Amino acid sequence: QLRYSVPEDREPGSSVGDLAKDLGVDVRSLATRNLRLVSESGQQHFQVDLAAGVLLLDSRLDREALCGQSPTCSLHLQLVMENPLQLHRVEVDVLDVNDNAPQFPKPEVVLEITEVANPGTRLPLEVAEDPDMGSNSISTYELSPSKHFALSINVRGDGVKMPEIVLEKALDREKVAVHHLTLTALDGGNPVRSGTARVTIHVLDANDNPPVCDPPVSKVHLEENVPVGTLVTKLNVTDLDEGPNGDVEYSFKISNNAPGKFAKLFSLDPRTGEIRTKAPLDYEESNAYEIAVRARDKGSPAMEGHCHLRVELIDINDNSPEIVLTSLSSPVQEDATPGTVIALIGVKDSDSGDNGQVRLQIAKELPFKLVSSFKEHFSLVTSGPLDREKASGYNVTVRAVDSGSPPRVTQKTFYLRIADVNDNAPNFSSPFDTAHVQENALPGTFVFSVSASDPDEGSNAKLSYSILDSGVQDVPISAYFRIDQDNGTIYTVRALDYEQDKVFQVPVEVKDDGSPALSSTAVVHVFVLDENDNAPTIVYPTVPKGSAFHQTIPALAEPGYLVTKIVAVDADSGHNAWLSYQLQETAEALPFQVERRSGEIRVAQALRETEDPHRLVVEVRDNGIPSLSASVVIVISPEENSMQDFAKSLDLPKSSPKDTNLTLYLIISLVSISLVSCVMFALMA
Repeated sequence: QLRYSVPEDREPGSSVGDLAKDLGVDVRSLATRNLRLVSESGQQHFQVDLAAGVLLLDSRLDREALCGQSPTCSLHLQLVMENPLQLHRVEVDVLDVNDNAPQFPKPEVVLEITEVANPGTRLPLEVAEDPDMGSNSISTYELSPSKHFALSINVRGDGVKMPEIVLEKALDREKVAVHHLTLTALDGGNPVRSGTARVTIHVLDANDNPPVCDPPVSKVHLEENVPVGTLVTKLNVTDLDEGPNGDVEYSFKISNNAPGKFAKLFSLDPRTGEIRTKAPLDYEESNAYEIAVRARDKGSPAMEGHCHLRVELIDINDNSPEIVLTSLSSPVQEDATPGTVIALIGVKDSDSGDNGQVRLQIAKELPFKLVSSFKEHFSLVTSGPLDREKASGYNVTVRAVDSGSPPRVTQKTFYLRIADVNDNAPNFSSPFDTAHVQENALPGTFVFSVSASDPDEGSNAKLSYSILDSGVQDVPISAYFRIDQDNGTIYTVRALDYEQDKVFQVPVEVKDDGSPALSSTAVVHVFVLDENDNAPTIVYPTVPKGSAFHQTIPALAEPGYLVTKIVAVDADSGHNAWLSYQLQETAEALPFQVERRSGEIRVAQALRETEDPHRLVVEVRDNGIPSLSASVVIVISPEENSMQDFAKSLDLPKSSPKDTNLTLYLIISLVSISLVSCVMFALMA
């Protein structure tokens, strides 16, 4: 809070104070911080030179017009600066200059005094008025020299000096009927200014006792806003004379200080001296009134006395507080640190004392608090963390309560919006997903659609999807799959081969468009579904294409005799790899049969001794749709040597157990993959 003073006669453009120096800021930053000057009275008397950082006078000041008879005269200004937001209060005291001379209400005063008046008789005079204050106001009075009269100065309760003419020597109307004097009022300025009035005193006979007020100066306390017609006081005036000379009439004595002002608010009964209110009284407009009453008798000549009444008003709580929102920063970032200034709030209450003491309140559940900057000015600051995702804005109700009885309340509500900050990473609906795609599906086939959400808003919630490259046998995953960056749909890039890759782990990243961008990842397990695209392969017996396998058996082999065994494998899996063996039908019945599942060829019926070689075509067929097959030609020749060794008749290769059990291995592999998938699904659940 800054305080300056300036004389009222200073020329416009004069310097009042060095704002930049007193505020401790760089002059060059005033323009960039958008320095603004706000007058609390609504009238702009000052301006700011941003280049020099100086407060200048904008127009000539008239202290008497601005503050009247107030002993102090201050103009209140507010300086508002931004980046950061700051509010400074400036008080400028307007110093009085002796620019007004004393002046009497009338240029000539006519007084009357009876010739029988005793020395010491006092004749009240009109008080001169000087709009200046302090030492520049009226200092003293002087009266031109006279043999019969002298000047006496009394001081009223409010400090006003009241001149009176005092009779010092008895009068003789027959010698001098009229006395002409000059009354001079002088102020205390430098140089001294003065004003004069002519005083004419007529010396009369008879009525020699004036009305007398008891007490001559009184004080009354009265509540503001009392009903019209309320009795203020009844004047106590006595006149020692009798008859018409003691019959007193009352009237207001009007001065230039406030011509007719109290006469509009108070009424005076001219016969009883009762003073009553005739209009509402407002403490905020004026807290006291000085009433001068003239008491005049009906003698000839008439004599008069003067009563002075001071009516002091008692303030009641009749004004509600006023809330002024000086500045509001909305929206506010959700990552604003505690203590960030959100708004500047001022409060006014025209009442005085406790009735004018105001406290501000806001709801306790709000993440804000009020901090007193200086008298009647508060800052609304953050008191805790803000989270736009929980509350995108707040209705802030500021409640002003004064300390009167009963208290008066005013409230003002404004909306504060919270601006989004990219403080939330996108989240997938599931960190792991499973998809299935048929092998040999055309490129561009839909595989799966991932979904993510981001509680932020705007660009902070705009999501884009991508596949993180991870190699499969040194081949990047992007060579197999692609993703739509806008909706997260995954498609194949090329046909997949179940026999080469049975499952893919596709890492998907989602990233928002904030700054800095935040991201998260999920993994989609893509299982390739087998298709019957591989025909069975006969691994035993190995016969060149277009040739036949020759097998000899004893000529007297009995039914059930094992001739040989066909071993075949299928690169497919599941049903597509289930193989069955059968003999192709021939025109003549053959004495052999083949086991459907094992591929063993056995003698079905007894052979004749002179049996010719038999030609068998064994077909191996899988269980796929459509079914695929392979065949081998076997020529079986009976021999006379019935002692042939079984191992020789079943000429199976013993050095390749891996080939003979290949089908078993494939089945075990399929079961293992199924178990791993089940475990993964259980973990995900």
